[in-house]
Amino acid sequence: MKRVAVIGATGSVGSAVMDVCRSFRGEVEVVAMAAAGNAEKLASLAREFGTRVLCIAENTAALKRLVAPDVKILSGGSGLRAIAIGEAGGAEHVVFASSGTAAIGALMDALSSGIEVSLANKESVVVGGPWVMPLAHNASLRPLDSEHNAVWQCLRGESAPPKKVYLTASGGPFRRMSADEMRRVTPEMALKHPVWSMGAKITVDSATLMNKGIELIEASFLFDLAPDQLDALVSPGSFVHGMVEFEDGFVKMLAGSPDMRLPAVSCLFWPTRPPLPAEWNLTPTLMSVPLEPADEERFPALRIAKEAMRRGGAYPPLLVGADEAAVARFLRGEIAFTEIAETVEETLASYSGPAPSSLGDALDIMAWARARADGHRRSFS
Repeated sequence: MKRVAVIGATGSVGSAVMDVCRSFRGEVEVVAMAAAGNAEKLASLAREFGTRVLCIAENTAALKRLVAPDVKILSGGSGLRAIAIGEAGGAEHVVFASSGTAAIGALMDALSSGIEVSLANKESVVVGGPWVMPLAHNASLRPLDSEHNAVWQCLRGESAPPKKVYLTASGGPFRRMSADEMRRVTPEMALKHPVWSMGAKITVDSATLMNKGIELIEASFLFDLAPDQLDALVSPGSFVHGMVEFEDGFVKMLAGSPDMRLPAVSCLFWPTRPPLPAEWNLTPTLMSVPLEPADEERFPALRIAKEAMRRGGAYPPLLVGADEAAVARFLRGEIAFTEIAETVEETLASYSGPAPSSLGDALDIMAWARARADGHRRSFS
């Protein structure tokens, strides 16, 4: 039995991980879980899996009322850290499936402790990469996001460095829209992703292709790649998740059903490949593998993110903070869909400070960008 802790258990990625744990009960024991504030769902999962250690950022009192008295309730960064290093619950594998930067400290502690880590938290790497990744040599860091997981699997067993790495995008719901049509996109339209079921922020980021740009920055840290070694391709249907080109001209790609349970299985059970439960019914039929370049004129967010990756320093945390605020304003109806990228670009251009010299500096820069982008008060025209 592998003792597993899941941070972000109630979110979309966390739910996929919990479904894997549900299907492999004889091989996985969920010893600890954490969530931002969904006390009811967290308590329900704890009862289902018999988990005795829980951590929640908000609604602590509500969670206590919903679980048995002997369940240990933790909160805050100290609670996440206790779970991440196995101090509370005794986990030997920790899944980071939460969003945002609240779990960076816990992630760094887990890596420093040599505990196996499955990571599906972009912000921790994009904002904290220079301080997070040097700790990964002590642990088994397994990328959980489907695209990074695909590249990780393609690179496994390879001694030669990659010439080029490609992350794929579905193209989002507006792949065929003109720039003029996209100016009239509403939040309701942007939240209807053609392939994946995700939270609101990442769904909007996928529609603008900002998500793919952020993933490129993440990949540069995860795989120690230069910006010119990375690019994005559109793969409608999301059957192809990632590709690696080598100097000898061969390209390895990883393809499969667009189901987050698949990369979760690969992370939890590496280096083995267990047979999947029959009830999952994942039988993709490969008819063709269409790939096309992303249009960075109609989707400038990808271009902006690639420029932030190239410039490095303060620009990845600036990008994350500005995008968080811009997407939130779009969802509130304050700016148009096309103004998300404009707001991010204006925020990055307005920064004149130094590069961060510590993780604390990077988090401060991200917060500055969030506040700056939130101050661009515009209305639909």
